[in-house]
Amino acid sequence: DYHKKQNALRALQKKALDKNPDEFYFKMIRAELQDGVHIIKQPKDEVTPEQVKLMRTQDIKYVEMKRVAEAKKIERLKSELHLLDAEGKNPNKHMFFFDTKKEVQEFDIATHLDTVPELVDRVYNRPTIATLQKETLKGATDPAHLKKLAQQRKNQYDLLKQRIEREKAMFVIAQKIQTRKDLLDKTHKVKVKKETTNGPAIYKFKFQRKR
Repeated sequence: DYHKKQNALRALQKKALDKNPDEFYFKMIRAELQDGVHIIKQPKDEVTPEQVKLMRTQDIKYVEMKRVAEAKKIERLKSELHLLDAEGKNPNKHMFFFDTKKEVQEFDIATHLDTVPELVDRVYNRPTIATLQKETLKGATDPAHLKKLAQQRKNQYDLLKQRIEREKAMFVIAQKIQTRKDLLDKTHKVKVKKETTNGPAIYKFKFQRKR
């Protein structure tokens, strides 16, 4: 073992003595010393401006495809909710008009709508007294069940709000990608507005007549 190590040391010494000090190898330019440790630099990808434009175009198509899919989900969710608010009340106001103050004082909304007082707060599935005499009341009537339905409706509206915000964010991303793609052209341009979280940067390009 001793002679084996001695032979290895002699071989290394001979190799060091025979080495050309001017010899070039790629690690000379690919390695650097950081905190006493040799780090190999990763080579940068070589891409042409045309290749970058093509990649930007593919990115825009993908984001736009996801945005359109999100928009379809939003429309489907809106149709399911029938544009009711989270508490099950219509945001629009129902106004009644009268000719005299006496009619206003004697006004009874249940009588005017021809229904029972318990169903006045409903904006949907509110049958008249004549309908109630012929048929049984349809839909949930238990307060606990009504509360549960109201919570489910609120959750659906929260989901709708999240999807709308996501669709808007995808639209902004697509605009920013398109702006970066346009900046690859060698046309003279001047920045008019800085990029924000809600919109891309705005540039003014010099007009060039196309042949």
